[in-house]
Amino acid sequence: MTELLLHKRKIESVFNLLGEHENHITYSVSWALAQSPRFLSAFLHEVLGPRADFSKVLIRLQHVERGAGITDIEIESPGEFFVIVEAKRGWNLPTIKQLETYARRPSFTSSTKITRRLVVLSECSREYALHYLEMKEVGGVCVAPLSWKTIAALANKAQGGASHAEKRLLRELLAYLRGLMTMQKHDSNWVYVVSLGGGTPKGWRISWVDIIKKKSRYFHPVGGTWPKEPPNYIAFRYGGKLQSIHHLEGAKVFTNPHEEFNEIPSDRWGPHFLYTLGPVFRPTHEVPMGNIYPNGRVWCMLDTLFTSKTISQARDLSKQRDKED
Repeated sequence: MTELLLHKRKIESVFNLLGEHENHITYSVSWALAQSPRFLSAFLHEVLGPRADFSKVLIRLQHVERGAGITDIEIESPGEFFVIVEAKRGWNLPTIKQLETYARRPSFTSSTKITRRLVVLSECSREYALHYLEMKEVGGVCVAPLSWKTIAALANKAQGGASHAEKRLLRELLAYLRGLMTMQKHDSNWVYVVSLGGGTPKGWRISWVDIIKKKSRYFHPVGGTWPKEPPNYIAFRYGGKLQSIHHLEGAKVFTNPHEEFNEIPSDRWGPHFLYTLGPVFRPTHEVPMGNIYPNGRVWCMLDTLFTSKTISQARDLSKQRDKED
């Protein structure tokens, strides 16, 4: 089949032509819900539970109410149910204030006698989303976190018994979603360079270096001064120089380190990313850290780590390029 490229990026689905920003994802999923009765039914069953009739449904995009924000998606069946969907790219989640604003929308509060839901779509698992949001309801309305992985599973399941047109549409949507569910920007060549501490932390039976070398894993807190989304590449420095670069093969969120590493005592942490590291690769020449704080973490473009004399030089060159772009 002939390949279609857009700015050197292969187009896998008609939805890719819209783009991959949050609004583009919202439009794509909404179009599929509107055009595929089986997908809409599967989605609403997941959110609301089994219901008898989903035939009289209105889907609104980017609906504005004065003083009550702009919703991503509204799905309503008059007299039956009202669902507001907030869609996020990656591991980002809406604030409690944002959900409270939606819950107070006049059109939403006037529908108290019917089933109402606030659905949060993101890369996050339900467990992580509920932990982050710290509430299961807002203003008396149930908050229902759904992952893009779940949406893809619903779209895949909906193909069974669907019309040929629906199946084609859902295949296009699945191809689109697969490119989003990795949490990574596949065309990004930015590398997150972190410093590894020496020795073994108190109470642990494994060092940071062995977690990298023997387990092919690495973890860090979600957000704060750390990334909110997993990078495409990660590099490690210790002993005063760059030691290894890895592509990330997978990521998950955890809160108890002992469930992932027997060598670390059980504890209750805030959400942490756990990465599965790809094979090691590195420049053929030694790359010392240069002018970087001992515990400093920096971003560098991948090729600069191979052409620069120090990590700090690679960092500075990457920043300069980014400004020029």
